[in-house]
Amino acid sequence: MNMTDVAKRGLVLLGCGKMGSAMLEGWLRTGLPPTSVWVIDPNPSDWLKQQGVQIGEDLPKNPAVAIIAVKPQMMEEALPDVKALGNGETLIISIAAGTMIAKFESVFGDATPIVRAMPNTPASIGRGITAIVGNDKVAEDDMDLAEGLLLSVGDVVRLDDEDQMDVVTAVSGSGPAYVFHLIETLAAAGMAEGLSAELAMQLAKATVAGAGDLAQDLSVNPAQLRTNVTSPNGTTQAALEVLMDYKTGFPPLLRRAVAAAAKRSRELANE
Repeated sequence: MNMTDVAKRGLVLLGCGKMGSAMLEGWLRTGLPPTSVWVIDPNPSDWLKQQGVQIGEDLPKNPAVAIIAVKPQMMEEALPDVKALGNGETLIISIAAGTMIAKFESVFGDATPIVRAMPNTPASIGRGITAIVGNDKVAEDDMDLAEGLLLSVGDVVRLDDEDQMDVVTAVSGSGPAYVFHLIETLAAAGMAEGLSAELAMQLAKATVAGAGDLAQDLSVNPAQLRTNVTSPNGTTQAALEVLMDYKTGFPPLLRRAVAAAAKRSRELANE
């Protein structure tokens, strides 16, 4: 399948919160006709109502793709609305955190091609990264279509197997919270050294955002970027001697944090 098939047969979006809205905005911006989109959402926003898409449960019988974009706790209530699409011809894509492919196979049937995706919160502004993996009914062109649709909210990577999702969740899914906490603590440290709260937060936010943009250059290793900032016996070296300490610094701290998040992801998948 390709986007032409999606335009002809239709796309169903189950849930249109921040992530669903970000995806929909990207699809419409890149040329998907609004009349090819059906949205099921119990509380459609004013923005959604203005997009020209079809809102409600009167769905096409054989859409090209259905995207599950509801929160995991709403899954049991929402899935019956689209259960009939498990016909083996509609590609199902889930961006629901912590919900395994087997759960969707139990609802839609074993013959259904299903792609599980894990975006992160920067996807809501088109700056995210999404990991995808499919079941054994997903063909290469299905993966291409899933990747193409999810590129609307940022980068996409393909996993070798679903077991990797727990680590992806711990690194990129939960990762934005680690960065937000870094901003908080960096600002607090600046305040402790005498800066006003407003100035310290402005400096911390701009520094983390700018450094992140620099790190997006895939041709340059972050270690090299760090070295470029670090003058021998200078201020940055003094700070890095604390942060890079092998017992108390960032390396062991982040290893423990990521391991804890991955462990909890595995536990949640089995609850």
